[in-house]
Amino acid sequence: MSTSVATDTTNVAKTVTKASSVQKDGSLASFATFACMTVICVLASSVRLFSVIKYESVIHEFDPYFNYRVTRFLSKKGFYNTWNFFDSFTWYPLGRVIGGTMYPGLIFTAGAVWNLLNWLRIPIHVQEVCVFTAPVFAAFCAIATFLFMKEVRGTGAGLASAALISVVPSYISRSVAGSYDLEAVAIFALMFVFYLYVKTLNTGSLAWASALFFGYLYMVSSWGGYSFIVNLLPIHCLACIVFGRVSYRLYVAYAPFVILGALAAMNIPVIGFNAVLMSEHFASFLVFGLLHLVLAIKYTKQVLSPSAYNAAKRAVVSGGAILASILILLIVSYVAASPTFGWTGRSLSLLDPTYASKYIPIIASVSEHQPPNWSMFFSDLHITSLLAPAGVIMCFMPLTDASLFLVLYGVTAVYFSGVMVRLMLVLAPAVSCLSGLALSELLGYLGRSLVSTEAENSESKKEEEEVSSSKSSQKAKKQKGAASAAAMASTRKKVGTRHLLSKDVAIVGCIGISLMLGVYYKHGVYISGNMYSAPSIVLQSGGKVFDDFREAYAWLRHNTPEDAKIASWWDYGYQTTAMSNRTVLVDNNTWNNTHIATVGRAMASPEKKAWDILESLDADYVFVIFGGVIGYPSDDINKFLWMVRIGGGVFPDIRESDYLDAEGRYRVDSEMGPALRESLVYKLSYYRFWELSQGPSRGMDRVRGTTIGYMDYELEYFEEVFTTTHWMVRIFKRKPAPNADFGLENSYAKSSFRKKQ
Repeated sequence: MSTSVATDTTNVAKTVTKASSVQKDGSLASFATFACMTVICVLASSVRLFSVIKYESVIHEFDPYFNYRVTRFLSKKGFYNTWNFFDSFTWYPLGRVIGGTMYPGLIFTAGAVWNLLNWLRIPIHVQEVCVFTAPVFAAFCAIATFLFMKEVRGTGAGLASAALISVVPSYISRSVAGSYDLEAVAIFALMFVFYLYVKTLNTGSLAWASALFFGYLYMVSSWGGYSFIVNLLPIHCLACIVFGRVSYRLYVAYAPFVILGALAAMNIPVIGFNAVLMSEHFASFLVFGLLHLVLAIKYTKQVLSPSAYNAAKRAVVSGGAILASILILLIVSYVAASPTFGWTGRSLSLLDPTYASKYIPIIASVSEHQPPNWSMFFSDLHITSLLAPAGVIMCFMPLTDASLFLVLYGVTAVYFSGVMVRLMLVLAPAVSCLSGLALSELLGYLGRSLVSTEAENSESKKEEEEVSSSKSSQKAKKQKGAASAAAMASTRKKVGTRHLLSKDVAIVGCIGISLMLGVYYKHGVYISGNMYSAPSIVLQSGGKVFDDFREAYAWLRHNTPEDAKIASWWDYGYQTTAMSNRTVLVDNNTWNNTHIATVGRAMASPEKKAWDILESLDADYVFVIFGGVIGYPSDDINKFLWMVRIGGGVFPDIRESDYLDAEGRYRVDSEMGPALRESLVYKLSYYRFWELSQGPSRGMDRVRGTTIGYMDYELEYFEEVFTTTHWMVRIFKRKPAPNADFGLENSYAKSSFRKKQ
């Protein structure tokens, strides 16, 4: 009896000790995971601060200036008034309803943060909140990626994926400090929605399905890329149906998302009823119906006898075929009534990469809408582009609903990124997750090889010592040898099932991976500091700073009437309104193609005709961007053919061939096209340019690398009023209504400023 009690006590003690050890190991693992994620988040944010360290705290690019201007309005007027904000400073004389034409997620997020900081008595300007929003959300994106991959394959895959996405250059390009664009929060929202979907898929919980609704609501309010989600999830659901993976968990994850997601999208004014009327949303509803049909068939098969099931099947198939035919006929009729078959122009340009260049030149004119080249994939993705295919293979070992979703995400992201440079941003999380999965599996394989090899060597050495010191009989030795051989055979069998490597090879593999990751992080930091941190509004080259843009906007703000109307190409509309506080004719929203085409027609027309067009638009000033002096390539001369194409798409009198030479080439030398020679853009850009130097270099354009073909002319209908220090921005005033003798002198051209230039 006492022996039994002692044995039970010993077993209980061992169990408690083992449980304590497991708990201790679990706590240690949790702490290590938390520490790693803390380091990753700090790295993700800090690597994006080069723009502030090297330059200053300033908003970057063009579109962010609209977001900043509306956020500034929100900080003064509140959230409600922002919804009803009508902006009369843009798209003169039409104006713009801001609340109904913007995605409010980013702006409301920054506004909420600013209000919270002020409530905590932390004085901070709203601009600083806007500047640092992207780096902070880059850390949040790393956390969302960790959670997503943890659901797909485990903590190791989550940590590896978070570590990779923290410095992947493609994501850094749109999330540096000052990049206050929609993608600053949208990529985090994208990964968070994916996490919530997979979490619901794994648990089948309605609570997580509700969380998915709120996550999708934030995503759909933040970025037009929500359409990627609303098509990817139906593709995954359809794949599960095809592969026989339908379950109640899939239903709980997908069915509420379709209905609640559509309601969420309809509550965002910029989307409205497009959530149920546009073709790009139809896939989710069709798969929704198909999922119910499959589940109904499975349920019917379970409750009916085989004969009754076959009879019901024939009846349902006959009736279903009729209903499906009617439904398809209605959908086809509705879609066929639209010139674009119910798709938006941007969606069609993704499905057909040639569509924009054929029919919508304003979309094709944007550089980030062009297809990427192969070098860009390696520059922006680096080693993840090599590890991602291995991650796809690992997803099938074993294949789960979550890993199937990751495969589909990766495949679709690869296609869309090949169509448009901007969508490299969607590919970056996909390849980071796939590469993280491959990396974690590889490290785990090498780690198991090291541990198993050490255990095997230790056991072998111990057995050799026992054999050499043994004084037993030959029979005992043979029996022990046989036992040892059996044990070793068992060990080798276990090792052989995983084909583990030797210790030396495993060590070399670990060193190789460490070096590879070191090169990857070095590349990411270098790209962040030298390629993606320079703000477009402040340029730097050879240690010299070119601040002409802000110089020009400041001049407009302080030297023109408050009600002055400014004409320029649409690229500079947001910056002009935000920094000059002046009314513009067009801006980067590009919602009215005809209005932009009218401005393009004015830029491409001769001086007199351009004056008439701008006079009809009530424009007082016009400015052009010129890079011929300092070698700035993104000027209006290089963009001019897009002005011609967009203008010619609406006004047939503008023909591109008139602006090319006899051989169809675009050039600015003596063999230029006749229409280019007389165009407003040419005359305003090169006016007095020939006076900057004499001799052989007179009139030498540093961007085009040639001497301009038309010099020594005077302007009749426009007056130069300001040119920035490096001639990058040239501002002209439209003269009063012309009379019979319009040869007025250009007082500015003969001023002391002209001599100074």
